[in-house]
Amino acid sequence: MDLQNMDLNGGTLQISTEVIGKIARCAALEVDGVSEVSCGKQNKKVKDFLEAASIQPPVIVEMRDGTAELTLNLVVAFGARIPAVAEKVQENVKTAVQSMTNVTVSRVNLVIAGVAAAEQE
Repeated sequence: MDLQNMDLNGGTLQISTEVIGKIARCAALEVDGVSEVSCGKQNKKVKDFLEAASIQPPVIVEMRDGTAELTLNLVVAFGARIPAVAEKVQENVKTAVQSMTNVTVSRVNLVIAGVAAAEQE
């Protein structure tokens, strides 16, 4: 677990990269057209195993000189305009992480890992 350290008036604050990743995931899920943030559309047991084993985490946070570079694996809804959804996700993730943690986000990289099938009525 990597930590981002900050000095405060009464002591120090450490924010783990896992927390930054969770904020990024939640912010991405707020965007219309994002079905899930995961390593793809495998069988649920396989997907859970891959994520738990950190073989293919849905969000990767890399810290360099106090700034974060994020990579998110997204599953988009069928019919979504992927470039428009991607831009909104990048904006939403960057804003959420920076405002909640005070950590500068240099890049938000996106991997479209799947497309969710349209819901059957």
